[in-house]
Amino acid sequence: MSTDPLVVFTPSGKRGRFPKGTPVLTAARQLGVDLDSVCGGRGICSKCQISPGYGEFSKHGVTVHQDALSEWNAVEERYDQKRGLKPGRRLGCQAQIMGDVVIDVPPESQVHKQVVRKAASARVIEMDPATRLYFVEVEEADMHEPTGDFERLQRALKAQWEIDNIRADLSLLAKLQPVLRKGKFQVTVALHRGHAETPAQVLEIWPGLHEGGLFGLAIDLGSTTVAAHLTDLETGEVKASSGIMNPQIRFGEDLMSRVSYAMMNPGGDREMTAAVRDAINTLAEEIAKEAGIDAKLIVETVFVCNPVMHHLLLGIDPVELGQAPFALATSGSMALNARELDLVAINPRAQIYVLPCIAGHVGADAAAVALSEEPGKSEDLALIVDVGTNAEILLGDKTRVLACSSPTGPAFEGAQISSGQRAAPGAIEAIRIDPMTKEPRFRVIGSDIWSDEDGFEAAVGDGGITGICGSGIIEAVAEMRMAGLLDESGLIGSSEATGTARMIEDGRTHSYVIHDGSAKGGPVITVTQGDIRAIQLAKSALYAGARLLMDERGVDKVDRVVLAGAFGAHISPLHAMVLGMIPDVPLDKVTSAGNAAGTGARIALCNVAARREIERVVGQITKVETAIEPKFQEHFVAANAIPHKTDPFPELSKIVTLPNPSFNTHGDGSDGGRRKRRRG
Repeated sequence: MSTDPLVVFTPSGKRGRFPKGTPVLTAARQLGVDLDSVCGGRGICSKCQISPGYGEFSKHGVTVHQDALSEWNAVEERYDQKRGLKPGRRLGCQAQIMGDVVIDVPPESQVHKQVVRKAASARVIEMDPATRLYFVEVEEADMHEPTGDFERLQRALKAQWEIDNIRADLSLLAKLQPVLRKGKFQVTVALHRGHAETPAQVLEIWPGLHEGGLFGLAIDLGSTTVAAHLTDLETGEVKASSGIMNPQIRFGEDLMSRVSYAMMNPGGDREMTAAVRDAINTLAEEIAKEAGIDAKLIVETVFVCNPVMHHLLLGIDPVELGQAPFALATSGSMALNARELDLVAINPRAQIYVLPCIAGHVGADAAAVALSEEPGKSEDLALIVDVGTNAEILLGDKTRVLACSSPTGPAFEGAQISSGQRAAPGAIEAIRIDPMTKEPRFRVIGSDIWSDEDGFEAAVGDGGITGICGSGIIEAVAEMRMAGLLDESGLIGSSEATGTARMIEDGRTHSYVIHDGSAKGGPVITVTQGDIRAIQLAKSALYAGARLLMDERGVDKVDRVVLAGAFGAHISPLHAMVLGMIPDVPLDKVTSAGNAAGTGARIALCNVAARREIERVVGQITKVETAIEPKFQEHFVAANAIPHKTDPFPELSKIVTLPNPSFNTHGDGSDGGRRKRRRG
C-alpha cells in the first residue's frame, strides 16, 4: 500500500501527508501554515511564493528528490517573464506535491510578517570610522608635465590632507578621468584605511563636493534572523534598522542541523552560503530603500555571527565545527571586499570587516557583545547572556573574563512549541495567571491592551490571536509554576488536582488552555507537557553553561546579570528567574542590553580603534567548551527542576513564595498549588 507524500513546512515546522497532485497552497491552508494568497490561487498575485529544499534533511527524516514537486508550468512561466521569480522559487498555488518535500515559506510570503526585534540600542559611540570623505582640488593635466591623473590625485591628497600612500583598484581608475573633468578637477573621494600602517584605498569618487552622505552596514548574522543597521559614517546616526529571516532555516533550524546538512549533501555548504549572501543583498537593498539612499553609498560592512554562520558566510565548509575539537578555519578578524562575498547590492568596492571569533562554538557575535558590554572593565562580577538558538555566555570582571556557548535550541524563539510562532503581530508575548482563579490574561504583539480590558478585540483586529512567541511561552511556564499548575519537576496537574477546567486531558498528560478561539474559526492556544519539556531543555542548557563559568571562577553567585539579544529585551527578569534561566540575583541587578551584538558591530563600524581593541581582548578571554566538560550534564540535570533542584534562590524567595504541589503518580497535588505567595 502506497503512502501519501510527506510535506514539511519551515520555519513553522508543521507537517502532514497529502495525496499526489495536491497544490502546495492547499496543503499549507489545511495545516494552518502562514502562506499568503490574495488572488485565490489563480497565479496572479504571486503572494504564495515558496522555496522547496532538495537533498537529505536528517532533522525531519526526509530525503527530497528533484521531482518532489510538479514541473514548472505555463502560469509560472508567464509570471516569471512578466515580473520575475527569484531562482528556486515556485508559486504555491501552481506547484503540486509529488513526493516527500521540505518547503520554506519566505518572510514576504507570510501573512503575519515577522517583527524582527533587533532595533539599534541608543548608544554614544566615539566616531573614528575607517572610511572618510575628502574634498580635493587636483591640478589639471598638462602635456608639459606627463603625470597620470591618479598620481596628481595622490599629490593633492598629500598636499591638502597630509595623506600619503593611497591605492585604487581598476574599477575606480576606469571612472577617475571622466569624474575629474566633470568636477573641473574638484572631487570628493571616500578613503578607507583599516590600519594606520596600510595604504588608504579610494573606494569612491564624485565630481565636486559630495553631499549625499556615506554609509555603512552593521550586520548581526544570526541563525534565525539577519539584522542590519544602516549607519551614517559621518555622524554615527542609525538611519534605518531592518531584518530578514535567515533563509538557511530550510536546511535546519539549529546550527548542528546545518552542519549535518553540509556533511550529508555534497555542495550543501555552497547552497547555504549562496542563500545567506542572497538574503544579505536583499536586506541591503531594502534598508537603503527604507532610508531613501542609493545603496551604492554603502561603502563598508561589519559582520558579527556565530562560528557556523561565520564559515557559511565566508564560503568555508563548517564540517570541522560539528565534531571535536571544533576547529575553526580561522579565528582572527577578517578584512575583505564586497566582491569576495558576492555582495552586489552595495558599492562594488565596499570593504568588509568580520570581528574575530573567540572559540569553536563562541563566535564573533560573542566578541561583539564583549565589545559592547565590556565585562573586562567591570568592577563587579557580571554574567552576560546573549539568548538565541545558541546562547553565548560571558562571565567576568577586571580580573578575568570567561566565555562559553550553550545549545539552547529554538524553543525560546517559539519554535518546537505546539502553539508557538516567531514574534509577529497576533502572537501572545506576555501573560499573567491569577493564582486563585487560575484564569489567564495576556497581551499580543501589535497591541498594548490586555485581553481582559475593554477594546482588546478591536485592537487585535482581523488577524486575531495567532499563537505564542518566545517571551510569551517563558512567561506562561513561569506563571503556571507560580499559580501551582506546574510542579517543581515540570509536570502539569490535572483539572481535579489544580481546580481549574482549563486543564484538559492530552493523551496521558495534560495541557493548559490559554485561549480558545475555535468558536470564531481561530486556534486553540495551549501549553502542553511537550512545551514544558522543550522549555526545560532550553533553560537547563542555558543555566548549566552559566554554572560551568561560575565553577571556573570558583563562585556560587554573580553580582549582576545582563540579558542581551533581540530576545533579551523582551524577557521579564522575574519570569526568567522563576523559570531558572539565570542565577539568583536581586531583580534590580538584572538588566537588558538590547541587541548587544548589533551594538558591538556598530561600534566596530564607527570606530576603527575599537577593532584593534576587540582583537586584543578576544585573545585574553578564557574559553570553556561545554560539549566536553564532564560537569555540564550534572548541572543540566539539576537545572531541569523549576527553578532548580539544588541551587538556592534566596533573592527570588524574597518576592515570590512558590507553591509546592506534586503531580506525579504518587502525589495527588491536593494542595492544588493554592499556597499564598507574594509578588513584586
